[in-house]
Amino acid sequence: MRVLASALLLVLALVAWGGGLLPVAFSESAMAVEAVPAAASEIAQAGAPKLTLGDYPAYRGLNSRLTVWIAAQLHLFFAAFVLGVPIFVLVIEFIGWRRGDPRYDRVAHEFIKISMGAFSLTATFGGLLVFALVVLYPGLFAYLASIFGPIMMVYAVLFLAETGLLYAYYYGWDAMQGRRKPGHLLIGLGLNVVGTALMLLSNSWATFMMAPSGIDAQGVFSGSVWDAVDGPLWTPLNVHRFIANIAYGGAIVGAYAAYKFIAAHTSEEKAHYDWMGYTANGIAVMALLPLPFAGYWMTKEIYAYSQQMGITLMGGLFAWLFIIQAVLIGTIFLAANFYLWCGMNRLDGVNRNAYLIKYIAGVLVICFLVWFTPHTLVMTARELGSIGGAYHPVLGPLGVMSAKNSAVNIMILATFLTYQLFHRATLRSTEPWMVRATRFQVALYAAAIANIVWLGIYGYYVPANVRVGLSVPQVMTTIFAIVSCVVVDEAIAFRSQRIGTIHWGRMPVRAQYALFTLAVAFTWLMGLMGYIRSSIRQHWHVYTVMRDASADAFTLTIGHASAIVSVCTLIFMALVLFVFWLAGFSSAPAVQQAPLAARVVP
Repeated sequence: MRVLASALLLVLALVAWGGGLLPVAFSESAMAVEAVPAAASEIAQAGAPKLTLGDYPAYRGLNSRLTVWIAAQLHLFFAAFVLGVPIFVLVIEFIGWRRGDPRYDRVAHEFIKISMGAFSLTATFGGLLVFALVVLYPGLFAYLASIFGPIMMVYAVLFLAETGLLYAYYYGWDAMQGRRKPGHLLIGLGLNVVGTALMLLSNSWATFMMAPSGIDAQGVFSGSVWDAVDGPLWTPLNVHRFIANIAYGGAIVGAYAAYKFIAAHTSEEKAHYDWMGYTANGIAVMALLPLPFAGYWMTKEIYAYSQQMGITLMGGLFAWLFIIQAVLIGTIFLAANFYLWCGMNRLDGVNRNAYLIKYIAGVLVICFLVWFTPHTLVMTARELGSIGGAYHPVLGPLGVMSAKNSAVNIMILATFLTYQLFHRATLRSTEPWMVRATRFQVALYAAAIANIVWLGIYGYYVPANVRVGLSVPQVMTTIFAIVSCVVVDEAIAFRSQRIGTIHWGRMPVRAQYALFTLAVAFTWLMGLMGYIRSSIRQHWHVYTVMRDASADAFTLTIGHASAIVSVCTLIFMALVLFVFWLAGFSSAPAVQQAPLAARVVP
């Protein structure tokens, strides 16, 4: 299926870019499609086509927008998963090879096994998406192919290369052990390089539609292909999606570990999948921590490119979707922390730090409430009169970005503190300087939070353009505190005494549902933000250059859009459960390494 999808894209790119015939206009008939030929070079020279309603084929009972939307969203869900998983699989495999620990190698192999079924589904929905675009939006596809034809051909070739590397990486795992392990790692590295290149190329098509470059106001392609690729939003979207793919891959394989933990019958199996879930949750959360910063950068570049687009994004109809986003991200933070708090049951020294959990939970809940407090409310005239205006006199100030930026940075620090507590619970300071180092960390947390809060308050007294810039020192404060604490922790761990063991498998079942919650919330969030990013173009296929003249060129209501995202999420999760079942059905090796059940974290 992956080969067929690659071949389809390659043939379409060759036909469209090489001067062959590609349909660019269709009759309005509901049952027949009449192709009108146009060479790609002529399309590029003529500029963006001025489409009319008759240029969009109509089929009875088929909504073109929903068809393309669902196919694209499911393709992106699976693509994010299969691009993110090999990245941390390679890292885990390398760690296991260097340490000589087979646990890492076994977990890495199981992670990549899960993604094998997802690769085929990625190609399936990718092929469906290409077909839907060609049939339902021929004018748009022809214009994009006239500009990105060479990129599409490179993409198809890389897609085939990725397929070969993937199968060599997975099926050569057992055969390439011992002296052959470096060669296997090089195959994994090649797989990740090719996969990342595929992501970068496909991102250029999306960012071109949002912020076109290499063309004039009429859409005439006057630059090189690189000019069209390297648009103003390309780099920030690449960074954001690269980090998000790792977090998303960790969340999905964490759900798999939870699924296997609940179904396990022996203590050895529970120990194995408990450690697997802990590793996956750590990957997801560690990648989640810098993700808001990448999102801020993306938003800043959108404002820099078009203030109108930026205002539509944050101050118009889509502003209320960001309230839903805040609820989902808050859910992710609370679920991840809840899983870690439940993980304290694995430790012998849990009582030393357990009393701090309720304070961390309180901080997270308060910041969560601040984050999803809206700036304005949808109210009747009577309600407006009762509170004296559109802004709530007490909660209104919490709706601006100064408060929200402060809240999310403190949530990130609180989540990192939870990881620190788990890490430090089995360590005993043996030298006086270690006690002073711990006090330094406490002071560093206090200073970081004070600086973040002060910058948030200061933002209320400066102009909006200055207020937006204050997010940078807040982010730098958070990063500095985390990095400094990591350095101090490593120094303490290197010279400390281990005072307990970690009993893998000693984990309540309710903690596994936190991992399921992470996977669902991540999926819903990706679908929601994908809709927002695409819809801020409003009635444009290519922003300000190629107008959308279809019958669906309108902005959906919040409820309608949320319902479609929910349908996509449900379909994806059902398919993921099938992939989980398939991975377990293909082979069910017994987990024999019982010492994992009582072992100190390496």
